[in-house]
Amino acid sequence: MSRVSGKNTKPEIAVRSLLHNLGYRFRLHRKDLPGKPDITLPKHKKVIFVHGCFWHGHTDCSRSKRPSTNEEFWREKLDKNIERDKASVKALEQLGWGVLTVWTCEVKDKDKLKTKLLSFLGR
Repeated sequence: MSRVSGKNTKPEIAVRSLLHNLGYRFRLHRKDLPGKPDITLPKHKKVIFVHGCFWHGHTDCSRSKRPSTNEEFWREKLDKNIERDKASVKALEQLGWGVLTVWTCEVKDKDKLKTKLLSFLGR
């Protein structure tokens, strides 16, 4: 697990590239905000998390199937990730930030992703 990258993943770079092409400027991994959002758009007071379906428990996604070996370990680990995500979103919303989660499985369909981002950003 130490080799699992937490920053600058391919899905994250794809979302950042699309946002940049749409003319948005952003900051990355702000440590002063709850959950250290992957992408922060301070001008719009919006944050975007790019979550891996497996690691963050994307419901109704085939990629989020839990391993059948060492079940107790994986249940605790993945449930803790999900709870931490919920707490981060709640804290950000209480601070007045808009929050969007983009899942890894959503990144492949660029047109749908573009629509989702523009809708979230109010265009």
